[in-house]
Amino acid sequence: MKEDERKMKEKRLFGTNGIRGVVNRELTPEFALNIAQAIGTFFNRGKVLVGYDGRTSSPMLAKAVTAGLTSTGCQVWHGGMAPTPAIQYAVKHLRMDGGVMITASHNPPQYNGIKVMAKDGVELPREKEVKIEKIFFNRKFALAEWNSLGGIYEASGVIEAYIEAVKKHVDTAAIREKRFKVVVDAGNGVGSLTLPRLLREIGCRVLTLNANVDGTFPGRLPEPRPENLGELASVVKSVGADLGVATDGDADRAIFVDDRGEIHWGDRSFALIERYFLMEHPKETIVTPVSSSQLIKDVADEFDGKVVWTKVGSITVARTMIKVKAKLGGEENGGVFYAPHQPVRDSAMTTALILDIMAKTGGKLSELLEKLPKYYIEKGKVPCPHELKEKVLRELVGKLKNMKIDTIDGVKIWFEDKSSILIRPSGTEPLYRLYAEARTRRKAFTLIEKYEEIVKSILDKLK
Repeated sequence: MKEDERKMKEKRLFGTNGIRGVVNRELTPEFALNIAQAIGTFFNRGKVLVGYDGRTSSPMLAKAVTAGLTSTGCQVWHGGMAPTPAIQYAVKHLRMDGGVMITASHNPPQYNGIKVMAKDGVELPREKEVKIEKIFFNRKFALAEWNSLGGIYEASGVIEAYIEAVKKHVDTAAIREKRFKVVVDAGNGVGSLTLPRLLREIGCRVLTLNANVDGTFPGRLPEPRPENLGELASVVKSVGADLGVATDGDADRAIFVDDRGEIHWGDRSFALIERYFLMEHPKETIVTPVSSSQLIKDVADEFDGKVVWTKVGSITVARTMIKVKAKLGGEENGGVFYAPHQPVRDSAMTTALILDIMAKTGGKLSELLEKLPKYYIEKGKVPCPHELKEKVLRELVGKLKNMKIDTIDGVKIWFEDKSSILIRPSGTEPLYRLYAEARTRRKAFTLIEKYEEIVKSILDKLK
């Protein structure tokens, strides 16, 4: 077995959100071909839709994946360059047996990745990913004979059908009447292909930033973090926009800027959608990972809703929603899952829901968000080799055994003043992520500083 594949085996292929790696290091065309043969073997000569984002390596990897799938007799349908949620919608809408999306989502430009979807458009559950991994490592590829290779076809109208589907879940007439001014920062990602178009079609006046697809991401980094969105906030204020929205590289996440130019973490936009959803559907179940804010529980309690906490990861949230028949889920990173449309993260659907609330209430985004309980979120990260992640976690839990902790995913520490911090190993990158929240920004920041040092000290001891 080659060295790069040995390393990938040690850390497993599928992480929190598919397979990720640096292009031409972990993620080579040869690897993409082989994993696609495993995926094709799993789908057993089925119909598979392939889509890709705007990264420089995506067309190359899409061709390798197509070759691997057709070599196993799968019928490959090309969805082209599109957001992940558009491809997910097309998998179900076109009645495919599965789908493959080439994307590294919010990762830096040197990364790419592979997501595998079931016939419902939702990423495969973990146990099915394990089956693909076993096929890959055991080289049990079901290669077709020369005269029964799979065909390659074009799936037309993927983006158009997706946009029309989003429109069906909001009051487009009410939104059109308001003539909202919206600034879209697509971050040079594939959100450029859908979000501005959707907003214009429902009557919004749209200004765009970084709306040319460019896999080098020259405008800003692909992850829509507050420190990357200063330009968006400035433009929103200077042009008097009603709101700004920033998407990540594959456009499944949305972070919002209100009319005052304030940038809000995904917890608050999700909580706003949750509040108005529960007003119409009291006592419903809301699904969210342990990285989310106490705010989500506060809003649910207001309307007798139930919160189901999960491990971090969009696959876990989506599959849990399906299991418990929940209509709404969300993450602190700007991912909102609206099951009446599809139970996956979807930036266009999220933006449409926010505009729907604004249109129906007549409220400004800043005013609507002010009505929510106030928590401050701070985030941190500590580099950590994949092979040390489990050891670090064991040491950390040992240090915290006398505190109130939760180990659903990593370790979350709850404090008496309702502040908390989640410390968990990334499922896709060699690092630990820290999420702190508190009633004051200073307290949240202090928690990040303190526990980053604790994680670093454990690492120093283990190295």
